[in-house]
Amino acid sequence: MEERERRVYEALEGLGIPHVRHEHPPAFTVAQAVEHWKGIPGAHCKNLFVRNKPGKRHYLIVAGHVKPIDLLALSKTLGDSRLSFASDERMERFLGLHPGEVSPFGLLYDEKHEVIVVLDEELTRAESVNFHPNVNTATLTVSTADFMKFLKWRGNKVLVVRM
Repeated sequence: MEERERRVYEALEGLGIPHVRHEHPPAFTVAQAVEHWKGIPGAHCKNLFVRNKPGKRHYLIVAGHVKPIDLLALSKTLGDSRLSFASDERMERFLGLHPGEVSPFGLLYDEKHEVIVVLDEELTRAESVNFHPNVNTATLTVSTADFMKFLKWRGNKVLVVRM
């Protein structure tokens, strides 16, 4: 098991958060992951790592996997300049992750709590949510309440918005 994945389990166990791990072949996109999610309960999520136009603010957008994300509309909702996908280098610097691995669990590497989490309000009504545990060869299920507990513990700013 990779160190990045092990760190997720250590954090969850330290917080008393139960979780279920589902192993599968590597999935770099939601389209690839869907075929491995059969039988896994809960909301399946997509995670987008973006930045504002000057590159001074970074956002981790978390939404249901079929939810369309309009970055222009979202930038207006957030009151920020145009949002665009962050580079691979920024992703690694802020979240310690690579393309195809983006997950809220990457916040474990955001020591300065610089990344703003933008959570689709629909997800807050799900019983459980599913994310990569910082590797794309598994899906991790946690209750939504425990996911919110994890986010609070990390200390990053969290914005719950309607997308």
